[in-house]
Parts: sequence; C-alpha cells; structure tokens
Amino acid sequence: ASEYYNMKEILKKIRKNHCAFASLIVIALLYFIVLFAPFLAPYSYDNQAREYGFYPPQLLKIHVLTEQGTLTRPFIYGIHDTSKKYPLHFFERGDPYLLFGFIPTSIHLFLVDVPARLYLFGSDQFGRDIFSRILYGSQISLTVGLVGIFISIILAMIIGSISGFFGGNIDFFTMRIIEIIIAIPSFYLLIALRGVFPLTLSSITVYCITVIVLSFIGWTNMARVIRGLVLSIRTRDYIIAARVLGMSNCDIIMKHILPNTYSYIIVAATLSIPYYILGEVSLSFLGLGISEPEPSWGNMLTVAQNIRYLSSYPWILAPGFFIFITILAFNFLGDGLRDALDPRE
Repeated sequence: ASEYYNMKEILKKIRKNHCAFASLIVIALLYFIVLFAPFLAPYSYDNQAREYGFYPPQLLKIHVLTEQGTLTRPFIYGIHDTSKKYPLHFFERGDPYLLFGFIPTSIHLFLVDVPARLYLFGSDQFGRDIFSRILYGSQISLTVGLVGIFISIILAMIIGSISGFFGGNIDFFTMRIIEIIIAIPSFYLLIALRGVFPLTLSSITVYCITVIVLSFIGWTNMARVIRGLVLSIRTRDYIIAARVLGMSNCDIIMKHILPNTYSYIIVAATLSIPYYILGEVSLSFLGLGISEPEPSWGNMLTVAQNIRYLSSYPWILAPGFFIFITILAFNFLGDGLRDALDPRE
C-alpha cells in the first residue's frame, strides 16, 4: 500500500510540473506509435512509387470542405489530374504486415484509392512515404533506448553494488576497468566496436549488436554512482544489524541496499535513454547501423547529406524533428522525476 501511495505522490508532483507532465504524454504517444506503427502507417516502409520521388508534403492539402463550403469526407486532389478528388478511407485494406510482430493483417487506419498517393510528410527519392517510414523507424530508434538502458541498469546494479559492498581488491579492479572505458571517447569507441562486425549482417543482427555496443559503453557512469551510494549505505545501522542477524551478503544487497538506489536509477535511466537513441541514430546515419530498406530515424537522414537535396526538399529532415522532440521529452521528464523523487521536496 505504501508503494502505491508513493507512486501517487510522484505522479501528483509530476502533474504540477507542466513540462514533465507534457513530456510524459508525448513519450506515451511515441511508444503507442511504436506498438501500432504498421496499422497507423498508410504504406509499408518499402512501398515505392518512383514517379513521385521527392513529392512535397500533403498534410496541409487534406480538404474537408467542398467548393460550396459544405463539410464532407476528408479528401485530396489527384497528383496528375488535379480536378479529381480522392477521399480518405478509414480501416481499409492495404499493404500486408504483422501487427505486434505475429498477427497477420492488412488493415490500415487510413488510405486513399489508387492511383492517388497520400504523402503527409512528403516522399523520399524513391517515392516512399516519409510518414510511414518514420512510424516504422520509431520501432527501431525508440526501442533501442529501452532495451539498451535495461541491459545497462542490470550491469550497473550488479557491478556497482558488488564493488561498493565488498570494497578492497574487487572495488579497485572494477573501478580501474570503468575508468579505462570512460577515458576512451564514447563516440569513437562506439564506432570502433561496431566496426569489428561486418557490414553485411541482417538488420535484426545489427539491431542486437547496436544495443549490446551501446549498453557496453553506457553502464559505467551509472555503476560508479551506485558504487558510491552503496559505500555510504553499507555502514548504516540497519545493515550492520542485518549482518549480526546472519543474513547473507546477497540478501543484504538485494533487500536492503539496492532498494535505496532505485530513485537514482529511475532518474538516471530516464535521462540516459536519449543517449542510446542518439547512438543508434548516429551509427545509422554513418551507415554502420540499420541499413536500407529497413528504416530508422538515423538512416532516413542520410539523404540529407546531399546539400542539393537538403536545400530543395527540406521535408527530408522530418525524422530529425521526431528525434528532437523525443530527446527533449525524455530530458524534461527526467528533470521532473528528479524533482519528484527528491526527499527534500
């Protein structure tokens, strides 16, 4: 009951912080998109219409009024025949996909009839819908952060707590390893570790490698802080009493020490997720991460390396806007959680 009350208190404090609460809603919407991306996307990520390469966005060209000013079903005008109207159909069948990765279906939230194409955020050089590819790309770029931080937390908690609790040679050895990893510039270490593997691997393999590499780099700072917290906790009276009562070291760490680090871990994890997202984006942008035709927000931005494309077709930067919003939301939420979990508040 006390845990539920504490959670209600935390949510109450976050609601008072308007930036943090708005960020929480944005993050919830983003991960809703991750779950239902194929359903929300009108086309598959590899659906091409090369005759419509670099077609401008149609988001503001969806009409709901007729020429007479009466309300009607949303529609767009044809690309070639601008006098013809193509209404938006909801819950229609289109490109097949696997919902949640295992439910075969072809129902999409909205579509337009062929030969019309609906490009809410415009199209890329191959006539692929950027909006659809952003939704599919979120499944890569956003889940990397969650999976990566989960692995890092496990490593940091195990190594940091063992180092701080036992001290001595164990503490000396682990801290020197952490210092060596931290001393190497993380971005160059990231590229070097990814470069060890061939570039011809499948996207699933590359995804797993990317998560492992990011986790290998990202656990060190968290482990150092947890080690410091454990060093201060292990000398408290209730820890000494637990030892006198004959509790094992493992039980003391799991039941009495680590729970006192959870508030730090929650805040640190929230603030660290953007690092993992940017790590995947950077690798994919440089051609070392997820490769075409599978989309990620990073490899979608590679086309922006061409200055002519960037100046003539600025809508290709749309994935960058989602990266910006995501990073901002996680940072605002992390700051809000830090204030909510502060015992002095």
